[in-house]
Amino acid sequence: MATVTEPTHIPRAEARDAQVDDDLVARMQSGDERALGAFYDRWFPVVHAVVSRMLKSSDDVEDVVEEAFWQVWRQAGRFSGDRGSVQTWLLTIARSRALDRLRAVRRRREEPIEPEQVDDVSASMITPVATPPRDPSVEVEHGERRGHVLAALGALPTEQRQALELAYFGGLSQTEIAERTGQPLGTVKTRMRLAMQKLRERLSVFAEDRR
Repeated sequence: MATVTEPTHIPRAEARDAQVDDDLVARMQSGDERALGAFYDRWFPVVHAVVSRMLKSSDDVEDVVEEAFWQVWRQAGRFSGDRGSVQTWLLTIARSRALDRLRAVRRRREEPIEPEQVDDVSASMITPVATPPRDPSVEVEHGERRGHVLAALGALPTEQRQALELAYFGGLSQTEIAERTGQPLGTVKTRMRLAMQKLRERLSVFAEDRR
């Protein structure tokens, strides 16, 4: 993997930019979600360009860029300026995620599709599914879960809940949500990612019950 070298001389403008990055990472370390949105908007063009040079699929590029910024958020506490700049840290993460995606794509190309898999998919498409009898206890359980989901949604910050509702109930894309709310696309994406993380944490008990 290519390394990012640090410049030996940093002009004043670059030094000020580096200070902005350090400040944003420090805010992320303290859990400031707005800092992630600002960091995303600030670095998206660079990260997108780097990842685009490594991956061909636009869908893969978009996924990897999101994964890179999400890793920055989750691992902000591990960043130390003593080991390099924010730029070095960020681009190293982006390249690592892109390489992981390249390896995954190659594995998918090398793995043959077994005939049994085709038969299973075909059968599921043509075989009618019988409707099970209604079980009152199951309906009660579904009602309880629905109540917990609504409560979890209600506990989200207003801007995160609004983004999710526009996406899942309003059927809007992230770009359309950004246009409607007047927020940068990066801010919308990070809000939705944070909201989904919080929902998973609050509703993890149901995932454990299904094991």
